[in-house]
Amino acid sequence: MPNWPPVDRRKKSRDGSGDAMIEQAGGELVVLAPVLVGAWLLSMALIALLRPWLARRAMARPNARSAHRVPTPQGGGLAVITASFLVVGAAVALAPGLSPNEPGQLLGLAIATALLCAVGAVDDMRPLPQLARLLAQCIAVGVVLAALPDDVRLLPQVPRWIERACLLLGGVWMVNLTNFMDGIDWMTVAEFVPVTATIALVGWLGATDWLSALVAAALLGSVLGFAPFNRPTARLFLGDAGSLPLGLLLGWLLLQLAVAGHVVAAAILPLYYVADATITLGRRLLRGEAVWQAHRSHFYQRAIDNGLTVRQIVGRVFLANIALAALALISIAGHGIVLSLMLPIIAGVAVAWPLVGFARPRK
Repeated sequence: MPNWPPVDRRKKSRDGSGDAMIEQAGGELVVLAPVLVGAWLLSMALIALLRPWLARRAMARPNARSAHRVPTPQGGGLAVITASFLVVGAAVALAPGLSPNEPGQLLGLAIATALLCAVGAVDDMRPLPQLARLLAQCIAVGVVLAALPDDVRLLPQVPRWIERACLLLGGVWMVNLTNFMDGIDWMTVAEFVPVTATIALVGWLGATDWLSALVAAALLGSVLGFAPFNRPTARLFLGDAGSLPLGLLLGWLLLQLAVAGHVVAAAILPLYYVADATITLGRRLLRGEAVWQAHRSHFYQRAIDNGLTVRQIVGRVFLANIALAALALISIAGHGIVLSLMLPIIAGVAVAWPLVGFARPRK
C-alpha cells in the first residue's frame, strides 16, 4: 500500500506495525463497497419509477442549441441525488464512524443539496428567472460553508471572511460550470466516475475524511446507475435537478480534499470541466456576449459542429479525466515542491489535448 499521508481518523489505529491500519482499511472497504453497490441499484430503481412521470411533466424539447433531436425526459438527477443521500444516511446509521463535526456537515450538505435539487426540478418543468436560480445557488453554497468547522482554513494568511467569500464565489461557479457542461449524453458520467472513484479511493486509503469517502462512493454508484439511461442516444437527462446539486457536491468534495492538505489534487481532478467552462466564458465576455444566455460555444459543443460523434467526445473526455485522476493520486502519494509544480503542468497538457482536438475544424 502506498505511503499515503493519513488524516486524524486513522491515528487511533496505529500500533507501530501498520496491522491496525490495514485492518481498519479492510473494515472501511466492507462499508464502502455496499454503499457503492446500494447507490447503484437504488438509483436505477428510482429512475425506472420516475421516468414515466418525468416523460409527462419534464420533457426537454430540441431547439437550435440542443445536441439531441427528439424530445427526451429530464430530471433524472432526482433519482441520482435521492439514492446518494439515502445510502449515505443508511451507512452512517448502521456503521457509525463520523468525527464529531461531520454529522453537522452532512446535515448542511443535505439541506443545501435538497434546495438545489428542488429548484432544478422546478426549472426542468417551468424555467425560472436567472436571478432566482442564482439566489438559490448562493444560499445553498452559503449553507454548506456555514456547516464547516470554524477551524477549517485553506489560506490562514488572509482574513477568514475574505477566504469564505472566495469559497462562496468558487462554490457558485462550480455549481454553474457543472450545469454548463452537462450538455451531451454521458458527459457528466465521463466526469464524475473518475473524480468520485478517486476521492473514494483516497478516503479508503486514509488520505481524507471518512464522510468524503462515503459521499464519493455513493455518488459513484448513483451516477453509474444513471449511466445506462443516458447512454447515447439518451433516454433520460439529468436536468437541472441533477446538474446543479452535483456541482455543489463536487465542489464540497474538492474542498474537503484540499482541507486534508491535497490542494494540488483538488485542483487537478476537475481541470477539464474548469478549463472548458472558464475559457468559454472568458471568450464570450471578450466578445461582449450575454454570458447568462444559452449558447453552443463550449469546446465539446464545437466538437459536434466539427464532425465528432458524442461517443468520440465523451471518450476523449473520459480518458483525459482518467489521466487527471492518476496525476491527482501521484500528487497525494508523492512529496516535494518539484513534483507539485510538474504535475499541474502535465495535467494542463492532458486537458489541452481534447480541447485543441475539439476546436479543430474537420474537412
